[in-house]
Amino acid sequence: MNIAVYSHYFAPEIGAPSARIYDLAQQWLEKNHQVQVITCFPNHPTGQVYPGYKLQRYMYEILDRIEVHRHWTYITPNKGIAKKTLGHISYLPATLLYSNPHISRPDVAIGTSPTFFAAMAAIATGIQRKIPFVMEVRDLWPASFEDLGILTNRQMLALLETLELWMYRRATRIVTVTNEFRNNLIARGVPADKIVTVYNGADIQYWQPQPSPEDLRKKLGLQGKFIVLYIGAHGISQALTTILTSAAQLQPHPEIQFLFVGEGAEKDLLMQRAQEQNLSNVHFHDPVTKLEVQQFYALADICLVPLRDIPLFKFFIPSKMFEIMAMGRPIVASVAGEAATILNRSEGAIVVNPEDADAIARSVLQLYQHQAQRYKMGEQARAFVVNHFSRSLLADQYLEVLHEARQVYHYKRT
Repeated sequence: MNIAVYSHYFAPEIGAPSARIYDLAQQWLEKNHQVQVITCFPNHPTGQVYPGYKLQRYMYEILDRIEVHRHWTYITPNKGIAKKTLGHISYLPATLLYSNPHISRPDVAIGTSPTFFAAMAAIATGIQRKIPFVMEVRDLWPASFEDLGILTNRQMLALLETLELWMYRRATRIVTVTNEFRNNLIARGVPADKIVTVYNGADIQYWQPQPSPEDLRKKLGLQGKFIVLYIGAHGISQALTTILTSAAQLQPHPEIQFLFVGEGAEKDLLMQRAQEQNLSNVHFHDPVTKLEVQQFYALADICLVPLRDIPLFKFFIPSKMFEIMAMGRPIVASVAGEAATILNRSEGAIVVNPEDADAIARSVLQLYQHQAQRYKMGEQARAFVVNHFSRSLLADQYLEVLHEARQVYHYKRT
C-alpha cells in the first residue's frame, strides 16, 4: 500500500505529530508499505528553517527511507495568532501547487489535524486521485480555541465547526488519538462505525532506560542535584506558571532543581516570572533534537506532565508521557480524564489535579525522599508501555483502519 500523509509538522522537528508520523511510517515500511509525507520545511517552534534546509518552493528527500515532499509555507515563530494562522493557511495552496504534482500515486491519503489545512489537502488529493481520505484527529479544533480563550467570535467559531463537521463527513474513516475524542465526535452526530481510536505510544526500541549522562549534567551545572524535568511546548495549554509556584515552595530544598526545556509562546513570560521571584532552583534550556530529548529524559529524576485545568483537556492525552514511561522515568502528572486513567493504570506516576501547585510540590518532595519508590515506578511504567502502548502494536491497528478504508471506499464506488 502507498500511504500519503499530509501534516504541517514532521521530522526533524520534535513534538507529538512529528514523532507519531515518523514512528508509524517506520513500522509501515518494515511491513513493505510505501510512505510519502507531504509537509513544510522544518521550522517549528522557532520559526527558523533548520540547518541543512533552505526555504524554497519544493524539495524532495528520503529521510530514513520515508519519502518526504517539502514545500514553501509562510514561516513564523510559534507566537501570535494572526501570523500562525497565515502560516497554517499557506500550507493548503502550496501543497496543491508544489508538492502534489510530485507524489507517486497513493492508495490512501491521511490528513492529520491540527491543522485543518493539512486535512483539507488530503481531502483534495482524495478527490483528485479517487482514493479514500482518512482524517486523523489529534486535537478538537475549534473547541480548544474557545476553551483556551484564543477565539471568542461566535460566528467564526460556528463557521469553523461547520468546516470541521464537513471534513468528518468527507472522511471514509476517522482516527482519533484518544477515546474521549471519539466519544465527542459520536455525541455530535458522527457515525460511530467510521471512528477508530489509535492512541499515541512510544518506540520502545528507541526510548529505553539508560544511565544518566554525567557529561550533560556537568554541562548544565547540575552535578549532585535532583532534577525535575519538563520538556516540550511552553504554551498556554501546559500551565507552566503553576510549576513555577511549585518550584517556589521547594526552594528550602536546594538539591531539587527544576529544568524547563523547549520553546513556546509563554516562555518569555515564564523566564521573566522566574527572575522576578528569584527562583534559583529553576533553569531554562533551548529546544533540543530528538536524540538530545532522550539524553534529557535519562538525566531526569522525575518528569512532569502538566495541563491546564479546563474541561476540554479531560479529553487529551499528552504523548510525551508514553516516551517518559518507556524510558523508565517516574512521572508527576497534573492531568485529568483519560490521561489520568492511563497513568494511574501504569503505576508509574503520581497523578494530581491540574494546576494544583501544592500537590505537585508535595509529590515531587515525596519522590525525592523515597528513592525505592522512584525506581519501582520507573520499572512499572516501562513494562506498562511495552505491553500496551508500543508503537509497533499501534501501527498494526492503524494499518487495519487503512485497509478497511480502502475496502469501504471502493465498495461505495462500485
